[in-house]
Amino acid sequence: MPTTINRPAPDEYPDYYHGYMDLLPEGDVLFLMEKQTADLRHMFKNISDTRAEETYAEGKWTMKELLQHMIDSERIFGYRALCISRAEEASLPGWDENRYVNNSLANIRPLTNLLEEYELVKRSNMAMFKSFTAEMLSTEGIANGRRITVRGLVHVMAAHELHHMRILEERYLRRKS
Repeated sequence: MPTTINRPAPDEYPDYYHGYMDLLPEGDVLFLMEKQTADLRHMFKNISDTRAEETYAEGKWTMKELLQHMIDSERIFGYRALCISRAEEASLPGWDENRYVNNSLANIRPLTNLLEEYELVKRSNMAMFKSFTAEMLSTEGIANGRRITVRGLVHVMAAHELHHMRILEERYLRRKS
């Protein structure tokens, strides 16, 4: 098994992820993902359930909803990585992130419960990624009508999470409670 997952070439993931990927620092993506888990836990350390149910602007998700979106994305991207690594030939479906959030009932869940679920899903995916061979990481499939490699998915996951952690920091946590 590879000890690191090399950064994918730009043609290994859809164009609409290029902006996210530009946020990703160079280096070991698995180490970054582990760090993101600790960083997210730290970000929510002093956030109450009431505060986590607030938005930064009209029509925007609450912090709980954003966290639920991160959980859902982690699961979906992980499922895609599993399917593609196993040479799935079927096109994997997309999803409507707003519909998922609206139907998640995230705001009635305790924040501690959401954080626990996030960490469990993340740890599960990390274990799976560490089991992939170089050949599996290079396997290409179709998700949401676009070609992507497993390596591309792993990096997109880290970049997507980085994007949302920045939103949490800049739009939710920096404003006055």
